Amino acid sequence: MPVKLIAIDIDGTLLDSSSRLPENNLSVLQEASRHGVDIVLVTGRSFHHTRELALQMPARTILILNNGSVVKDQSGATLASHTLPAETARYIVKETRAVRDGAAAIFDRDDDRQFLCERIDWTHPHRRHYFELHNAWITQVSSLATELTEDPLQLGFTGDVSSMRELAELLTSLPRAAEYSHALTEYQLRNFSLLDVLSPGRSKGRTLAEWSTQRGLTPSEVMAIGDNLNDREMLDFAGIPVVMGNATPGLKKHGWIQTDTNDEEGLAKAIIKYALKRS
Repeated sequence: MPVKLIAIDIDGTLLDSSSRLPENNLSVLQEASRHGVDIVLVTGRSFHHTRELALQMPARTILILNNGSVVKDQSGATLASHTLPAETARYIVKETRAVRDGAAAIFDRDDDRQFLCERIDWTHPHRRHYFELHNAWITQVSSLATELTEDPLQLGFTGDVSSMRELAELLTSLPRAAEYSHALTEYQLRNFSLLDVLSPGRSKGRTLAEWSTQRGLTPSEVMAIGDNLNDREMLDFAGIPVVMGNATPGLKKHGWIQTDTNDEEGLAKAIIKYALKRS
């Protein structure tokens, strides 16, 4: 069955290791779009961090953002939203306080209260550049629990790989674990990890499945390409799952199709072979 939708992770997949968009990746996506294939960017990023890239994509590209918590078009209009109840978010913030350094609540806003953050370490070697880059959307607060009066898209935690795995285990063990889900993104070479807490059952894969159903597509008509643990559910859903050569070992063990790395235009090569069906 022909591919009618291509779901693409951004960091480590669409972009190279210097966070640049290879010209051939864009050219191949434009070719696929001309053949009637839907392009969907599926990312842990928020919209403001995806806006500029989205405008370079083919017309009518759809954005699944915040690990599946919100769906937008290229203009930023919200097409679907799956928020975490504020009361549940407050519970998580309180129950995890002893095993974390800070936390962030992320909202569907385009102002300095999009990210409400506790205890920002502006000197952190892996987060300093991120905080500086996104400073216009960040407000530092003394008590996140007090500020959580509206439903956020997600809660976010960062730290080294082992501490975030420990936090994930704690979240799984809490009495109210059925009220939320969580997704890990690991960068083992940098010993750095992101842990996002989402509404119950929410993931990139679930939102991709819902969007595909809405478009009248079956999994066999969907190709998905990713590189990290938070891509697992969307790869599991897709009829053609492709793992980048630079992917975390946790993805490669599933036996999915493997392409070259993001510095070798692995995305473009996979689309040419499996979606456009040319050598």
